[in-house]
Amino acid sequence: MNKPFAVLQQSDSVCQPPTASQFMVDRGFRGLCHFGVFLILVLVVALVVEIGGKAVPGMQKYGAGFITGTVWDPNQLQFGILPAIWGTLYSSLLALLIGGFFGVMMAIFLTQDFLPPRLAAVFRTIIELLAAIPSVVYGLWGIFVVIPAIRPLADWLHQALGWLPFFNSSLSGPGLLPAALVLAIMILPTIAAVSQDALRAVPLKTKQAAHGMGATHWEAILRVMLPTAATGIFGALVLGLGRALGETMALAMLVGNSNQISLSLFSPANTLAALLALNFPEAGPAEIEMLMYAALVLMLITLLVNLVGSSIMMISQRGAK
Repeated sequence: MNKPFAVLQQSDSVCQPPTASQFMVDRGFRGLCHFGVFLILVLVVALVVEIGGKAVPGMQKYGAGFITGTVWDPNQLQFGILPAIWGTLYSSLLALLIGGFFGVMMAIFLTQDFLPPRLAAVFRTIIELLAAIPSVVYGLWGIFVVIPAIRPLADWLHQALGWLPFFNSSLSGPGLLPAALVLAIMILPTIAAVSQDALRAVPLKTKQAAHGMGATHWEAILRVMLPTAATGIFGALVLGLGRALGETMALAMLVGNSNQISLSLFSPANTLAALLALNFPEAGPAEIEMLMYAALVLMLITLLVNLVGSSIMMISQRGAK
């Protein structure tokens, strides 16, 4: 049997209608997928019901005043999480600005022929390894390396630009900036990996057409590749923000755990996740109700962020079509 005939025979087998066993395998796979989605929905509902059920007594006692309150003192039965909400959003957005910029730049560097393929694979592996480092290790690294490294710059900024609200306090220890820097490194692998996939999904002919029109390498990247992959890159940023909102141990070690609202990058703050992690071990029944209320608020914030991000992605996809 010659090769052309063998290839023709193989193509004929591919073009044949599916057999009964193939139909069964396909239906079984679809059933497993539907079952997996159903289990995820059940898990989310069970989580919300469990946390919400334990938070109901606290919600009835304090209502919306719990969200707008600024004091957390279990001894006086005063509970407010507005500073923690502020610290959660402030630190997460700072981390997203830093980690998002470097994550997208790394994705461009690793996918747009700046490195030989083997060397690019080595760098991708190193970036992915960042996601495997435990959160507590990041926290220790932030305490012993990041804070001493940025303290001279922070002191200079406080002395020279202390009239600005972002620098009106000194960095005496843990604070928002060290927490945001470490958090940016923690979300970097997620943003870089998803952004790389988005850039690789752009057809090669699109880039070649840009070069054919006379665009330089950077013009093709900035004016053609990035706008084409913008939806996927935005999805990476949303995933990174979701990771930042729920990060616990590193922020609990670095943010300072102080219930205050300040624009200063060097002042200590608090986050909802750190509040939950640090207060649960010694919490009494009344405080547990309020911590469950805070956990419900954190879940709501994360849900709203993901919904807004998904809506923007859907709108941009429709506009692209």
